[in-house]
Amino acid sequence: MKKLTSLSLIIFTVLGIGNISCDSKDSSSNLQDTADSTATDTDSLLSPVETRPPNTDYEPAFSGQTRVNGVATETDYQVTQFADGLSRPWGMTNLPDGRILVTEKEGTMRIVSTSGAVSTAISGIPSVNSSGQGGLLDVAIDPDFSNNRIVYWSFSQDGSNGTATAVAKGKLAEDESSIENAEVIYTAIPEFESALHYGSRLEWDGEGNLFVSTGERSDIESRPEAQELDAALGKVLRITTEGEPAEGNPFIGQDNVLPEIYSYGHRNVQGLATHPVTGDLWEAEFGPKGGDEVNLIKPGKDYGWPTISYGIEYSGGPIGQGITQQEGMEQPIYYWDPVVSPSGITFYSGNMISEWSNNLFLAGLSGQHIVRLVIEDERVIGEERLLKDENQRFRDVLEGKDGALYAITDSGRMYRIGL
Repeated sequence: MKKLTSLSLIIFTVLGIGNISCDSKDSSSNLQDTADSTATDTDSLLSPVETRPPNTDYEPAFSGQTRVNGVATETDYQVTQFADGLSRPWGMTNLPDGRILVTEKEGTMRIVSTSGAVSTAISGIPSVNSSGQGGLLDVAIDPDFSNNRIVYWSFSQDGSNGTATAVAKGKLAEDESSIENAEVIYTAIPEFESALHYGSRLEWDGEGNLFVSTGERSDIESRPEAQELDAALGKVLRITTEGEPAEGNPFIGQDNVLPEIYSYGHRNVQGLATHPVTGDLWEAEFGPKGGDEVNLIKPGKDYGWPTISYGIEYSGGPIGQGITQQEGMEQPIYYWDPVVSPSGITFYSGNMISEWSNNLFLAGLSGQHIVRLVIEDERVIGEERLLKDENQRFRDVLEGKDGALYAITDSGRMYRIGL
């Protein structure tokens, strides 16, 4: 296991952290200064961590929706570069024995051991289209993996009319060298000629069904599909392990509506996580120039894209009519302007660092840090930025079996954050 030295090994005593941003690209967060101080000691609140000017002059819908006050972890924790040599890792999941199964964008999987050793590539995975933002994306193991060894993954799939986000499954061989009997169980229609905005995260619903997130493929032509209920683009979907609509989905039985749709009006969802106490599903999605969002997902709800947004076009013009609120459309719980480009997310449920209990952690790409959000009563009351000196694009973050956080980066590193 490699230890960080100077820029490699960092012992964080992070009182006072979080006044400087190391975001690099787009951003989304409006001028919102203070959050409700009723749920946290005001002595522990710092200035908002975002100090750059926003891209817009939009006003938030409620106090604390953006630029909430900063917080600082008081526990002395250690960050180590736990593994290296991964090839553009994208998603990861825990194996029952504490090892971590990782996908790589070009179409391979590897296993990282509890000591940080990286396995050889696992074969047997069908080809992916890895151009642009495509490739082998997220991964999840079956709830009964210890008995059936079934693995699920999402990927960008070539089709006759373009590409699409798809979900496949297969059995991890006993010797862990290959995936056996791989089959595609779901394809998000329609296919579209784009290499952008595939989503896609996988999350179990607690009843043996999979939540699957998709993007709206980015193009002006495909963007409106996020509002259309006969298309699987720009959606959170809920399917069975055979790829069928899950029982109890909100639109089952309605004409000209895809019954697998759970929520809609999303731009590009790359984060899904279940709250460890309430069981609620939360997501994070990319905004345009500003307007990255964190949402609490409720069945059948419309999250607004592209009708409402707290961001603007990359050219500087408004999104649609330039409005941020509309009746019948959900407001984000939190947003950033400028953006942090949130990818994978996880709630912390361990006891290694008790002050992080039930906090939401997000991997920031253009932000080049890990975001920590303190949430109470479905509102963000504090924000912290971790690992911002590493100058890495963080792609996913996961709570390991040992109670530490693990984060992977586009450059092929895996970090461990814990005691």
